[in-house]
Amino acid sequence: MSLSVMLQQLASGMVVSVEIFVVTLLFSLPLGLLICFGRMSKNPAIRGIVSAYISVMRGTPLMLQLMVVYFGPYFIFGIRISMGYSLIAVFIAFSINYAAYFAEIYRGGIESISAGQYEAAKIFGIQQSPDIFFRIILPQVIKRILPSVTNEVITLVKDTSLAFVVAVSEMFTIAKQIASAQTTMMPFVIAAVFYFVFNLLVAIVMDKIEKKLNYYR
Repeated sequence: MSLSVMLQQLASGMVVSVEIFVVTLLFSLPLGLLICFGRMSKNPAIRGIVSAYISVMRGTPLMLQLMVVYFGPYFIFGIRISMGYSLIAVFIAFSINYAAYFAEIYRGGIESISAGQYEAAKIFGIQQSPDIFFRIILPQVIKRILPSVTNEVITLVKDTSLAFVVAVSEMFTIAKQIASAQTTMMPFVIAAVFYFVFNLLVAIVMDKIEKKLNYYR
């Protein structure tokens, strides 16, 4: 198999890996903030439920969660699984897993802001709590948590390879198939370059965002 043909076959897997990455971030980042609010709730019942959820998501392998989301509808509810559900299951499992991690990152950032920030905002006439949070607190939180968020995003790029568990043909899965059929290491080399370049781009983008937010110090 020529290199050009190999790249063409791997390209479809690259697209799927990028789709998993983008969709996971689109859903897990805002969901993580909502979960964070639940984790910090004054209601003990809500706080307990959310804490248990975070503990389960962080304490069990993502691979296991993928299998539960994929096979759960059939084994628990008897719902037939369609072929197109595989990728949806990956989106769901990745989003709820990473939302738990982002929630704890958000919580650490929010709790690092001094109470004096809230009092100062009220002195300047901002009385509503949502206004204080989104206009004063959240920009500072984002600046403080960016390094931790960057680490999770880089991990997400590599975790996309776990989609093979539910038969989603992402980059690494196709690389393994070609390597097995052609008895060559070249697909793995190409996959390694893809993940490295992808993570390098993520690091560069996040670094630029962090520099732009320096005025929030």
